[in-house]
Amino acid sequence: MSDRPSPPLLDRVVTAEEAGQRVDALLARWLDEPRARVQRRLAADEVTVDGAAAAKSHAVAAGARIVVAAPPPPPTPAPPAPVPVRWQDAHLAVVAKPAGLVTHPGAGVAESTLVDALRAQGVALAPAEDPDRPGIAHRLDRGTSGLLVVASTPEALTGLQRLLARRRVHRRYWALVDGVPREATATIDAPIARHPRKRVLFTTAAHGRPAVSRYEVVADLGRAAELSVRLGTGRTHQVRVHLSAVGHPVCGDRVYGASPLGGELGLDRPALHAAELAFDHPVTGEHVAITEPLPPDLLHARAVLTQGGPATP
Repeated sequence: MSDRPSPPLLDRVVTAEEAGQRVDALLARWLDEPRARVQRRLAADEVTVDGAAAAKSHAVAAGARIVVAAPPPPPTPAPPAPVPVRWQDAHLAVVAKPAGLVTHPGAGVAESTLVDALRAQGVALAPAEDPDRPGIAHRLDRGTSGLLVVASTPEALTGLQRLLARRRVHRRYWALVDGVPREATATIDAPIARHPRKRVLFTTAAHGRPAVSRYEVVADLGRAAELSVRLGTGRTHQVRVHLSAVGHPVCGDRVYGASPLGGELGLDRPALHAAELAFDHPVTGEHVAITEPLPPDLLHARAVLTQGGPATP
């Protein structure tokens, strides 16, 4: 990497017609930026007039040379910790994504992702139409932990996408929800669409895409219940949206209306975990079935409810 400094954002000489103007007003016009942004540049010493820092109210003279330094490059995010690989061959890898890790780069994502972590640890990822999503056929929300399968070869990626479209990938989630559902087992068949006002969220709506989830109450914990949830479809935020829609949002999921119980249990994310993943290998035909135990934060939340202890890890 070169140590040569970046060229300045602007290097310009004040004309006679421009003389006498405040430097912040002149730069706002030159850079097509709000004056407040220019004033922040001046306060950060990114601007010099004839080689010296200048106050925002400085009146420029004809012939003065104004230089605006290029902004420093954004910091490179630290590589994430290695992600556990639970099963792998030349075509596929089943990994255990920790909570808090975004699956792949995207709009508004500045930190390292699961894709970055897998690349750093040498897991091959198949090229995809979207270069930000190599090897990714399905995803888990940032706050959800558990199993995810990624493709290392184009053949496997195409095959995985086909299996998912045909609903031939078995996915079971463990969820801890507010309250106890009245029905011990139920199917939630409710289409999901983007929220009409909060476009990054989702909601149940008649015009949405078909979405089916089936749950079973595993344990009645009084103020909460453990559920086993199987997916019939794979819509974004599906489990969280469906359980919220039936009045039992996932504990800790403040986005979709959970009560303060999650905070009492020490949770800083939705209590949702992709516990089982099973499918027939799209290339070799081998049956792959993996389970992943609950991580410590979810074990702790469950223990607080079952043992009645304080919410301290």
